[in-house]
Amino acid sequence: MSTDRIITERVVSAMFDQNAYLVWKHGETKAVAIDPGFDVESLISLIHSNQLTLAAIWLTHGHADHIMGLERLKKAFPDAPIVIGVNEAALLTDPELNLSSPMGFPVVAPKADRTVVDGEQFEEAGMKVRVLEIPGHSPGSVVFVIENPKPNIAFVGDVIFAGSVGRADFKGGDGRQLITGIRTKLFAFPDDTLLFPGHGPSTTIGREQQTNPYVGDGVKLEF
Repeated sequence: MSTDRIITERVVSAMFDQNAYLVWKHGETKAVAIDPGFDVESLISLIHSNQLTLAAIWLTHGHADHIMGLERLKKAFPDAPIVIGVNEAALLTDPELNLSSPMGFPVVAPKADRTVVDGEQFEEAGMKVRVLEIPGHSPGSVVFVIENPKPNIAFVGDVIFAGSVGRADFKGGDGRQLITGIRTKLFAFPDDTLLFPGHGPSTTIGREQQTNPYVGDGVKLEF
C-alpha cells in the first residue's frame, strides 16, 4: 500500500448540502478538517473514531455554510490553527460579509490563526500543500492542493463543481476573476487531479475541462 495514500472522508450537512472533509495521510495520526459546516458533530466523531488528532482547520472561504461548525470544532480542538486566505479572513467575524445576516442567523466565527497567500507551499500532517487563491465566488477564496499523492487532490470549496462553478453574484463576487482563475491556475494541474468541492460530488480537472458548460475548453467566454 502506498505510503502517499491520502484518506478523505466527507461529511454532508443537510442544510445547503455542504461538504466538509476530514483528510489525513495513511499511517499518520494527525488530520486536517476542511470547511466545518452545520454537521460538525459528525466531523468530530470521525476524528475520534479514527483515533486521530486535529492538526489544522482549513477554510476555502468564509461563507456561513462553510464556517457554521468552526467555533464548536475549535473548542473541541483548541490547538488546531484556523487557516484561511489572507483576503478572506475578514469574513469570519463579519455576519454581513459571510452572508449569515442576510440569511437570518448572524454568525461571528473565531478569527484566523494563520492566513495563506496565492502560491504558498507548506507541509501539514505529512501532506505537501500548495495554495491557489481564486477569487470571484468570494473575495479571497483559496484552493488547497495536496501534491504528494498521485493523482493530486484539490479541495476547491465553491470555486468549481462537477458541471458548474460558484455563484459570482454575492457581495465581493466577480465572474471574470472566477473563470480566469479556474482556467489559468486550477486547470494548469494535470487532468487526473481530483477535485473535492464544497457541494456535490467529486470530479477531475480533465472532466471539467472537457464538459463544464461554464469553463470547459469548448466554451467561448464573453465578459
